[in-house]
Amino acid sequence: MTSTALLHGPLLEQTGDFRGNALLLTGPARVGKRDVALAVTAQHNCSGTRGMYGEACGVCPSCRAFAAGAHPDLLVVEPRATTSTGKAARRKVIPIGAILEARDKGREYETHVFEFLEVRPTFRRRVVIVDGAEHLGAEAANALLKLVEEPPHRALFVFLSEDVRAVIPTIVSRSVRLSVTPAPDRAIERTLTRAGETPDAELVAFAAGRAGVLADREAVRGTLTDAAEFTHALNTGLLSALEAAERLEKRWNADWHPEALRFTWRTLSAHERARADAALEALQTALEAYASPSLSFQVFALNLREALGEG
Repeated sequence: MTSTALLHGPLLEQTGDFRGNALLLTGPARVGKRDVALAVTAQHNCSGTRGMYGEACGVCPSCRAFAAGAHPDLLVVEPRATTSTGKAARRKVIPIGAILEARDKGREYETHVFEFLEVRPTFRRRVVIVDGAEHLGAEAANALLKLVEEPPHRALFVFLSEDVRAVIPTIVSRSVRLSVTPAPDRAIERTLTRAGETPDAELVAFAAGRAGVLADREAVRGTLTDAAEFTHALNTGLLSALEAAERLEKRWNADWHPEALRFTWRTLSAHERARADAALEALQTALEAYASPSLSFQVFALNLREALGEG
């Protein structure tokens, strides 16, 4: 049994029998929507004997191509994380250029949806995963509609979204919506055990049922340690706080450190957490605006000391 089947087996039972054109998988960040979408792709191209939840066999030609990371019938479309200059994108968007090659003036996407679907599947069914359906621009969404309604060669669309309210209604109305919910802690623990690790209570608590945390667990463990050390230094003294801010700046992981800090602050009073959250949001805003990282982290440390009554 795959880890996705272990964590989201009942959901895969539903997707394995799906014969429509589009699925919309909704759920919180890192809950495992992308893993489920990939498992759906494997399901719909598998020619072997399915598992107990309908998951792909793992050994047929399609599954072997999938395991090698070179499946010819899969296309994942997502917003660009960086701009053409290499800086972090301020606004996530999936543009019309991701759908039509002729509209991709900057050649941001190597493969485009329309052209991808013109080719017949190598195995059974071409699948387009749109990771971040809420970030589809109006032009891109409209260009997708006809493809979703009449997909060439019975192609399947799998849209992923954290907030269905932000997805363009025409996409929602043409999709079958399924919720990807957090897995029980025991399933998270079993997944870690199967990976040859002893489940630790802090990681399981931080994961809160989200499979995406396990996929990057070493980075998560590091950021949890950083968050605890940084928060401790704030209470030690001003110099210690500023030195800790410098260390945190050098190790900063925008994907995990903000959440690790909030997790570390969970035992604070509601008033202290609110003020600490405000300081963290100010830091993130400054970094997104390309302010001086060194100065931003120093200000962050000072604001946090004040929030915790140490200023």
